[in-house]
Amino acid sequence: MNILIKNGRIIDPARDIDGTGDILIEDGKIKSVRTEEEGVKGQRENKLKIIDARGMYVIPGLVDMHAHLREPGFEYKETIKTGTMAALRGGFTTVCSMPNTDPVNDNKALTEFILRKAYTEGACCVYPIGAITKRLLGEELAEMGMMKEAGCVGFSDDGKPVMNSLIMRMALEYSKIFNAPIISHCEDLALSRGGVMNEGFLSTTLGLRGIPNAAEEIMVARDIILSKLTGGRLHIAHVSTEGSVRLIREAKARGINVTAETCPHYFSLTEDAVKGYNTNAKVNPPLRTERDVEAIKEGLKDGTIDVIATDHAPHHIDDKEREFDTASSGISGLETALSLGLRLVWEGVLGLRQLIEKMSLNPSRIMGIPKGTLSEGADADITIINPKKEFVVDSGRFLSKGRNTPFDGWQLKGLPITTISMGKVYRWE
Repeated sequence: MNILIKNGRIIDPARDIDGTGDILIEDGKIKSVRTEEEGVKGQRENKLKIIDARGMYVIPGLVDMHAHLREPGFEYKETIKTGTMAALRGGFTTVCSMPNTDPVNDNKALTEFILRKAYTEGACCVYPIGAITKRLLGEELAEMGMMKEAGCVGFSDDGKPVMNSLIMRMALEYSKIFNAPIISHCEDLALSRGGVMNEGFLSTTLGLRGIPNAAEEIMVARDIILSKLTGGRLHIAHVSTEGSVRLIREAKARGINVTAETCPHYFSLTEDAVKGYNTNAKVNPPLRTERDVEAIKEGLKDGTIDVIATDHAPHHIDDKEREFDTASSGISGLETALSLGLRLVWEGVLGLRQLIEKMSLNPSRIMGIPKGTLSEGADADITIINPKKEFVVDSGRFLSKGRNTPFDGWQLKGLPITTISMGKVYRWE
């Protein structure tokens, strides 16, 4: 059935649209976008499924360029089916899946398996990210060319840094040939070894080994230098420190080919969330200080940080309900990311258009995928948001298998009420 979305506030940064209007969808594609003055012509409304979006934001479907769907190998934590349903609930219509599965996505066959699974069981679009090195060991480049040909849109050893600078240099060289970003998990393992939270007074008080900011910043600096050397496409994942923001800002000012992302937990929480040994607040890189949080917000505001990604990392309850030192790192973020991002809008840190750019348009452009726009002829990937809807986060109602979130019980404002993926409508109210 064809669909008419009526009376919504349509916001599409790619086309510089922000106004009340209608969107007509035919056969899973956007047929037309019209302002209030123009209207949608040539269709009898009694032949259409009507969605009245009066008072709602109608935006391009969100794109998460950094998520862990866990399949194959860790289906007890998440599957492509459950992960993509969680994505839709959160307003995401496209997810880029990280390669730290079991076996690792370091070859064409694994890439093709993920794409087949996504096609048969996924609820939204999935683009695989391939490993930089075989088995994520950092010793030998993976089959990047074959994976790109099979459908990978970028490369990362996320969860592990590429410590060998020569390997990282070669990866960045290949990124130019394949026109695909190298997504860097910046962590100096010698400095972070044994650490489980931010290094500082609180870690000492809690008796937990800390990870200094320098563990991230040294590798950010190295990779920026290598990007300058090679001209390669570098993307810095999950930026968490003031120093990293400064390094990336300076690199961009010098014309170095670098982009960057952060995650909602790095602008919403400080290390204080770990008090009481709360393992749901254990992430890597760790939550930092208020000063770092303010730097992240400023980096988002001035464009230093291009993308808000989730780093969705679902875990089974047994992986989290244990001693802090041995608990797994990660947060299930797909179903709370948009609402946490909207807090930046309500606080005046970002404009609404900026937020949409960072959660839809920019990740699409960085990954080179045809998403993040309401252009005529584009896939009908659309998110409808009720900006006034207030709710309390209840992890027990997550569609993700992962219930691991430090935001459980938070009251938030602004919620996706309808997600349209390739023309298929999912309503959450």
